[in-house]
Order: sequence, then structure tokens, then C-alpha cells
Amino acid sequence: MVRDQAKKSDTIGGLAHAAGVGVETVRYYQRRGLLAEPARPQGEVRRYGEADVKRLRFIRSAQAAGFTLAEIKELLDLDASDDRARARELARARVAAIDDTIARLREARDALAALATACANTRAGPCPILGAFEAK
Repeated sequence: MVRDQAKKSDTIGGLAHAAGVGVETVRYYQRRGLLAEPARPQGEVRRYGEADVKRLRFIRSAQAAGFTLAEIKELLDLDASDDRARARELARARVAAIDDTIARLREARDALAALATACANTRAGPCPILGAFEAK
């Protein structure tokens, strides 16, 4: 099965398909230095392997966790140097940013819930929800 996967990802199209992205995404990551561009032996088609699929999946997963492409590049570089302290620092910074986002989302949820309650309890005048968004 892995052999079939690697076989299918030989070309850039196969690599993109195996990782669930478009070919242009692969090319973009190559331009950004996140993914190597294999040599073209004697003008042949570039060939990609399972390591490229894994790297591309890592990039996508790290993006989903909120890391920027610059941070992802640094994480990939850190993997080669085994600088775990810096990797932990980057992860902790990402956790702090996620915590900040969660706090802001909770505030927004609480404010919206209060507006919904006010709307349900107010029969006269404009709906407090509409008024709150018009005021901004």
C-alpha cells in the first residue's frame, strides 16, 4: 500500500493528490523553501517520494494548528538541527496565541448571548441585536 502511494506520488500531481492539495500549492511551498524541488535527471519529470508526502502533510497540519509559513520553515529547519528548546518555544507561543483567540471568542459569544436574551425579553423598539451591530 505504501509502495502504491509512493508510486502515485512520483509526479508533482501525484504528490499533490497524496497530500490533498493542489499542484500550485506544492509549487508555492517550493518557492517559499518549505519543500525541495527534486532534480530533473536528463530533462525527465521530477520525481517525489514518501518523504515529500510526509513533509507536505506536516506543513498542512502545522498550518491548521495556526503556525505561519515562516514558523513552519523554522520548525522544519529545527528538526534538522534537533533544537528542541526552540521548537518548544514556538509551540508555547502558538498555544498562547490560541488561548488569546479562545478568550476573545468567549467574550464575543457571551456578548451575543446577552444580546439574544435582551432581544427575547424586549418587545418594544428595535431589536437589541440589530442595534448593537448598527452602532459599530
